[in-house]
Amino acid sequence: MRVYLPSTVPALAGLLRAGEAGPPPLGGFAVTPALREAYSSGDEEELEYVAMMAAARASLRLLSADPEAPRRRVVLAAEVAPGSVSWTAYPDEPATVVITAVVPLAALAAGHADAADAEHDVRAAAEAIAAADAGDDDASFTVDGAEGHELLWYATQELFDLAAADSAGPAADSAGPTDPAGPSPE
Repeated sequence: MRVYLPSTVPALAGLLRAGEAGPPPLGGFAVTPALREAYSSGDEEELEYVAMMAAARASLRLLSADPEAPRRRVVLAAEVAPGSVSWTAYPDEPATVVITAVVPLAALAAGHADAADAEHDVRAAAEAIAAADAGDDDASFTVDGAEGHELLWYATQELFDLAAADSAGPAADSAGPTDPAGPSPE
């Protein structure tokens, strides 16, 4: 089962050092029955995109809690055993899941992260996410500004470069991933 794990650049670097995401339980996002019900006309790819964007919003919450982290949303796509994923229908976020097992590095299918040019909007959104969650319309508009930036797709072997480049500074990887196909909805 494909799950999307919200992350930050420092958390990604820690996952790469440890060789796994954990310990469980881990919060994540996936195509759940509740998400299918909320988007009855969407195909699987569209529903996976919705789940990935929910993880990107959760990444903003992680950035809000870590003011030292580079201002880039990071989402990790992983394949996990369906038996290690549980969910409850949350009306405000139907894609929310709990992963009850460690996610090994080998289970990662891809990574997604903002390009360096999104830093200003992501910084503002990380500062506004708590107010947006509380219903503030102006803060929601600010968060929407970050969500207007498409996440770039990174192959698993490029995640090491993403983590290293951002520790060297925000401009170090301004070219983005090496995949010539660029962003992918995966």
